[in-house]
Amino acid sequence: MKINKSVIIWLLSGCALLFIMVTVGGITRLTNSGLSMTDWHLIHDTFPPMSEEKWMEAFNEYKKYPEYLKINQYKSGGFTLDDYKSIFFWEWFHRFIGRIIGVVFILPFVYFLIRKKLDKPTINKSLILLGMGAFQGFLGWFMVASGLKDNPDVSHFRLAIHLTFAFITFAYTLWVALDLIYPERNQPVVELRKIARIALAVLLIQIIYGGFVAGLNAGLVHNHWPLMSDGQFFHESITLEQPTLFKSFTEGKSGVQFIHRTFAYVVVGMIILLFVKSRKFVLKTTQNNGIKILLAFVFVQFLLGVFTLLYAVPIWLGLAHQIMAFFLLSATVFTLHRLSK
Repeated sequence: MKINKSVIIWLLSGCALLFIMVTVGGITRLTNSGLSMTDWHLIHDTFPPMSEEKWMEAFNEYKKYPEYLKINQYKSGGFTLDDYKSIFFWEWFHRFIGRIIGVVFILPFVYFLIRKKLDKPTINKSLILLGMGAFQGFLGWFMVASGLKDNPDVSHFRLAIHLTFAFITFAYTLWVALDLIYPERNQPVVELRKIARIALAVLLIQIIYGGFVAGLNAGLVHNHWPLMSDGQFFHESITLEQPTLFKSFTEGKSGVQFIHRTFAYVVVGMIILLFVKSRKFVLKTTQNNGIKILLAFVFVQFLLGVFTLLYAVPIWLGLAHQIMAFFLLSATVFTLHRLSK
């Protein structure tokens, strides 16, 4: 069955929207805006409050929750309605894009089904994507709910799950699109494919720890490189924050940052290994280009990570680091796809 180009455009549009959504999600986190909307409704909070009275209702509701009670009401100069509007915008925009993604996926999918422009494998993959999108929406609220009780911050575990699943959804959407863009089947380059698979797994682990670092604000400690504070590779604070080493590496700021900054070398090392090994093969242009772009992206991402740490996570650098992670994941998925099929 011949796949219409419009199906490919549809899937790539989904990739673009997922990229925008995660970018806005990064801004939401970096500006501490994620707890500004204290409830979730599928329809009636699609648009922000349209009158001053409605704004005050939302603001008064926000004042009942820990972020205001324990943090914002004590800020110097107070916390005004205008302050609330500024943090409300990013969380609302993040959710609004999520709704747009739902519409962009569901309506064209139904249209393509009716017009019989999808073969059975693509239908099945699309259904998986729709399920992933719905589950991602649940994960978003599951994350926010953790910061509306006693602790005025979301669980870093839930944040990491929400972030990583967004990356995985993006990666799968891109993979489905690539299946249609390159329908021909070639002999896989088995040795390089194995390395690329490991590189992808390592990168996903690094993304998980990036979520941990963001959730714990662990980028605000040990703002030194290549060593941690006091010129130590393994800073003593790592073992002091939590009662066990496992908890130190999953819940302690120093321990989580240590894993994230150290594992970056593993990510770089795997991609360098892929590049070096690829020199022994006669590869197609798309395969060669994928590996070269991947190598360039990983070095840019590494440098962004270093500067984000050294400058204690200014918003623009933290956002650039997250955006580059998207490009790095895209290059990894593209390269793995070209080496596999």
